[in-house]
Amino acid sequence: MEQLSRGGRAAFPFALAAALTLAGCATPQVAQAQAQAQGAAAEAPSMPALTFVDLAELVEAAPTIAIVEIADQATVEPERSPGLASGDVRLYLEARTEALLAGRSAVGESLTFLADRALDPRGRAPRLRKQRFIVFATTVPGRPGQLQLVDPKAMFPAEPVLTERVRSVIAAVAANDLPPKVTGVRDVISVPGNLVGESETQMFVETASGAPVSLSVIRRPGMEPSWGVSWSEIVDASARAPAPETVEWYRLACGLPAELPADAFLQEEGRSRQQAREDYRYILQQLGPCERTRG
Repeated sequence: MEQLSRGGRAAFPFALAAALTLAGCATPQVAQAQAQAQGAAAEAPSMPALTFVDLAELVEAAPTIAIVEIADQATVEPERSPGLASGDVRLYLEARTEALLAGRSAVGESLTFLADRALDPRGRAPRLRKQRFIVFATTVPGRPGQLQLVDPKAMFPAEPVLTERVRSVIAAVAANDLPPKVTGVRDVISVPGNLVGESETQMFVETASGAPVSLSVIRRPGMEPSWGVSWSEIVDASARAPAPETVEWYRLACGLPAELPADAFLQEEGRSRQQAREDYRYILQQLGPCERTRG
């Protein structure tokens, strides 16, 4: 970034980066490497581990996911950083593409984008040069080589464990039989069995696409309740619960409401409604929370 190294203002082809200044000044090579390592170490504690939900939401939101190495950086002036959170700095980054993990279109070898990062303990912009990141972004129409992150902080150190997790989630989300997004519960019915303590509850789930999904809970005397999900029009008594940290689990854990809506019950009888509520709470308990570490 020759223009930046001379100081002054440079007109970049990015609307928000009309006025930029260098984040720090030139240092000897060894000192610069030490500063980069210190900056990375200082930033790490503020970045909790990403959950499966975090990754699934990022992958679904980002048409382009790539591993990049930062080549250079400059700080965007605060007055040209709308929406910047307190304690953060907005950076204009130039990067080299190392690998394209997912993308509807090819990206160039050189990329530019804006990102928000936390200031280091000294209140300075972290030095990211030569560090590798996974970025979740969209391409900018008509601007080859420019990306826009799906949110200002959608870039994460490209550590081997995280990289493999991202690849795994990309493969799961790209599957042809991807389950629909769950948006609510439409109809609920619960019927008792022939024995005391025996019952079956069926819940018909609303989805964003309108595709049918149903949940069932079967109780038998002296046995743990059995529940499952059917991703079709057929209410399958042999349906099974989804495995944790799968897209099926994610759809239910993050899409089902905290309680059954009052207008979903198809029965007026109080005992049937109470049983349905107990069975629904059991499903939510078995699914566990839709846990995120990102806002």
